[in-house]
Amino acid sequence: MSVAGHCSLGLRQFNFLEVFLGSRCQYVMFRPSRQIKFMFGWGLKPTAIKAKKIAAKAGVPFVCIEDGFLRSLGLGVNGAVSHSLVIDRTGIYYDASKSSDLENLIIKSDFVAEELDRAEKGIELLRSNQLCKYNQSLKRPLNWSKKSPKVLVVDQTFGDVSIRAGLASPAHFQDMLESAIKENPEAEIYVKIHPDVIAGKKLGYLHELALKLRCNIVSEDISPWSIFESVDKVYVVTSQLGFDALIAGKEVHCFGLPFYAGWGLTRDRQSLARRNVSRSLAQVFCAAYLRYCQYINPYTGQKCKFEDTVDLIVEQRRQWLRFQGAWLGIGFSLWKKKFIPNFLGGSAGLTFAGSEDAIARYPRETNVFVWASRVTESLCRTVEQGRKRLWKVEDGFLRSAGLGVDLVAPSSLVFDSRGIYFDASSPSDLEYILRETQFSSAILRRAEKLHSILLKKRVTKYNIAGPITLDIPSNKKVILVPGQVESDASIKFGSPVIKSNLSLLQQVRAENPNAYIIYKPHPDVVAGARLGKLPIHAQLTYDSLLQEGDISSVLEQVDEVHTISSLAGFEALLRGVRVVTYGLPFYAGWGLTHDILIANRKLAINDFSDFKRRRARTLTLPQLIAGTLLLYPNYSDCKTGDFIDAETTVELLERRRAEQEKKGVLFSVFCWYRRAFLRY
Repeated sequence: MSVAGHCSLGLRQFNFLEVFLGSRCQYVMFRPSRQIKFMFGWGLKPTAIKAKKIAAKAGVPFVCIEDGFLRSLGLGVNGAVSHSLVIDRTGIYYDASKSSDLENLIIKSDFVAEELDRAEKGIELLRSNQLCKYNQSLKRPLNWSKKSPKVLVVDQTFGDVSIRAGLASPAHFQDMLESAIKENPEAEIYVKIHPDVIAGKKLGYLHELALKLRCNIVSEDISPWSIFESVDKVYVVTSQLGFDALIAGKEVHCFGLPFYAGWGLTRDRQSLARRNVSRSLAQVFCAAYLRYCQYINPYTGQKCKFEDTVDLIVEQRRQWLRFQGAWLGIGFSLWKKKFIPNFLGGSAGLTFAGSEDAIARYPRETNVFVWASRVTESLCRTVEQGRKRLWKVEDGFLRSAGLGVDLVAPSSLVFDSRGIYFDASSPSDLEYILRETQFSSAILRRAEKLHSILLKKRVTKYNIAGPITLDIPSNKKVILVPGQVESDASIKFGSPVIKSNLSLLQQVRAENPNAYIIYKPHPDVVAGARLGKLPIHAQLTYDSLLQEGDISSVLEQVDEVHTISSLAGFEALLRGVRVVTYGLPFYAGWGLTHDILIANRKLAINDFSDFKRRRARTLTLPQLIAGTLLLYPNYSDCKTGDFIDAETTVELLERRRAEQEKKGVLFSVFCWYRRAFLRY
């Protein structure tokens, strides 16, 4: 089936609409062809009105589309992609002059107990996470006097079509403000300016009048939830902020007819004969957010549920808030400068410098960050003398579909303010998270879900294309020994005894003389870009050599993994494989692995003597997953540069691996030539 639209949509919106409608879309400028089943337009825009006239003349149905009620992290006018849409075949929810699908859902639906229970939980999700339509406004305490009651009056953008469609006019804004003052003589009146007005994109209605009437102006880009905590009543014309206020438990006065007015939930100054039934907040929420609104993951293009969208936006906001402020990167290559800004939320406060000499020129509150392997004692002293905060940066655990040496951009990074996860000689943010976090049931459920997705999609750190089928004996214990880059900092700072792949293999063979040992060198070593190649006589220490392929398929066929500190040990834990460590990786010491150094009491070495004290907690596998993959790293979409969550990252990595498999030999040759060029 084909669908046509005569409206000004961006390409991304157009592609999303195809997913929502489950149909192929095309633009129609004049007369629709016979295969067109219906026409669509955006809200009440002139282009949509024109499309509706074309549809009427052609005798095909017209569908109205608009952003959903839980839209995005940032503002649409700033280019933030939408996470939800409404598709209305009758009218549109904010047009009270005629009926809409939403209005009919509220009036006619029989709400079953299961739906209402989900709605109550959905309301609590928005309330506990303090979400609105847009969610990039900062939440901070307000230094307002507590001596008198407070009333919030909500302004809107000048000419907003929802005002006229909500049977209101500019005069209603003046009436609203004057009524708020008159009806609350003992209260302080605060007027909230719309975010688009604050962003300098549009004009409002109440600014000058509020100043004239000596009201307090809220012009900062601040979360409405900060205000809800301080006010008793909220006055609106048609703003969706009124519905957010209902969720927050506030008394709401409506001077227009937004979708939530007329059902007995608000104090209404107008009435509408069609809205002749009383509805609870849960019923209106169920109709609007669960039935009427449709949700999509804008990065994978897959439909999802309201709850999934909440989780994704909450995670985006968590990461965005974490990287507020000024950031100074020291010594980053041109290639890394291209993707680093994505992991800092595209921060306007981000700058780069070639050397540590620049640090002294920046204010004390500046966050200094550097790639972990390039940290020097001199740099640490300079940062400490300037009383700034130093962050060490490293690739995340779900990195990419391809190798960093092939200049494949990462999907995840870690920014660590205490140390770095592979340095067992000192504390790190990951270690602190794993030791101190009281993991909630919600995040453990999310960790268990992520665990299941990782196994199903066989996603690992690098996701090299190509499954491996092993020809192994059935009567022997099968041990996988993953090789590492011997010059890597994870061995220097995480393995006080064994420092080479050959030494590891020799010890594994000595302790397991009858086992079938498979050795898989590190992909960067195979690529010829890093140190760690074995000498010829090392062949006596293993039975099988695997140079390429997907390590996840190997892990599914072995009994144990023996490693110094390779991430393959963590990936083996996810697959229920016994893991023996000979160094001190981030996943050791928590009761999930057999740790040779701890078992042999060899930790009184150099700076590792307090290791056991720092990792004195016993973890479950879901707790380790939650800390390692959900709370510690941050994730970014390579195409949009937006923050995303781990679940979205897994889906995207699986797709990119599949694309590599299609490219096959040509992609491998391209990577080889690029590596050769970089060497010279």
